[in-house]
Amino acid sequence: MKMKKQLASSLAIAFSTLAVWSCNQSDPAPKGDYVRGVFVVNEGNFSQNNGAISYFARESNTATADIFAAANGTALKGGVQDYTAAEEQGIILVDNMSAGQDKVQFVQRYTFKDEGTIGAPDIENPREVVIVGRKAYVSCWGSNADYQYTTGYIAVIDLTTKKVTKKIDIAKGPEDLVYNAGKLFVGTTTFTNGNILTVINTNTDQVAQSIPMEGVVTPIGIDANGKLWISAGIKAQRLNPESLAVEATLAIGSDAAKVPGSFTMSSDLKTIYFVLTTFDANFNASGQTYKFGIADSQVDVSKPFINRYFTGLTIDPSQGLLYAAVTPSLTQSGYAVRYRGDGNVVDSIKVGVGPTGFFFQ
Repeated sequence: MKMKKQLASSLAIAFSTLAVWSCNQSDPAPKGDYVRGVFVVNEGNFSQNNGAISYFARESNTATADIFAAANGTALKGGVQDYTAAEEQGIILVDNMSAGQDKVQFVQRYTFKDEGTIGAPDIENPREVVIVGRKAYVSCWGSNADYQYTTGYIAVIDLTTKKVTKKIDIAKGPEDLVYNAGKLFVGTTTFTNGNILTVINTNTDQVAQSIPMEGVVTPIGIDANGKLWISAGIKAQRLNPESLAVEATLAIGSDAAKVPGSFTMSSDLKTIYFVLTTFDANFNASGQTYKFGIADSQVDVSKPFINRYFTGLTIDPSQGLLYAAVTPSLTQSGYAVRYRGDGNVVDSIKVGVGPTGFFFQ
């Protein structure tokens, strides 16, 4: 009996030591050239198919212009619409000017090595991607042979098999996506005058509701109080994400010719930034950048937060800096400009052609 007790005691100590050792161990740090930093989505010049993902470390002011080409020896060969990543996978949306050449490009998240693609007819004119668990949802305009945007859909991708398992039909050019608590909120692009907010149940991958709105719909995000914000025409609206009832409506000026876009939320989810854009007769864009608080009763467009037009805005959640995309033209490199919360500029970093967005890790 004494020997058994000693053996049991020894085993207990051994297991206890192993447990303590295990608790003190952490998952091995990811390895690669792109572990922690800022990824820039450069749409490129559509006629030249020269979109790219640029990258730089937060403490640097120099970017690698095309990290996919650097990792794989070949370019993405299309305009880059979006990039996101989860676990070990990165997903790039590539829109080629030639029909049938669009694709979802998978990469290893930290090395950017090519891990395969999904092309047409499963992916046609991809716009934005959201990852939910082991699924990715990609908004696609569809084939658009008649330029009426009647064939749009959300492509549901199994990230394990890298296959499209379903297409959820949504006409009128599905565009911006916001996910929250089992619901995917889908907006429509300004090119189609689609005024519908579509809600998809991500457990069943079916359309749960289609809600008519006053103006083209852009889901913005979920705020600090768990409320959904959308832009509908020249209005910002706060919705209850469960009942979908509109709780507040804030006018964004009174000039319908000025188009609000590039919405992003502060890191504390209490402030919303956006660009108010005007187009001239030749469709050249200009404008200014504004902000409002989620508790505000109106949006003040009498004085801009930053008196400058940008082609994209995103807040770095780790530092709280505002990243703004500058596109001088589609024949030269663009810039990522960083701003503090008071609107003062930090620095400017040369990136690729036509920057429109950012991803942080």
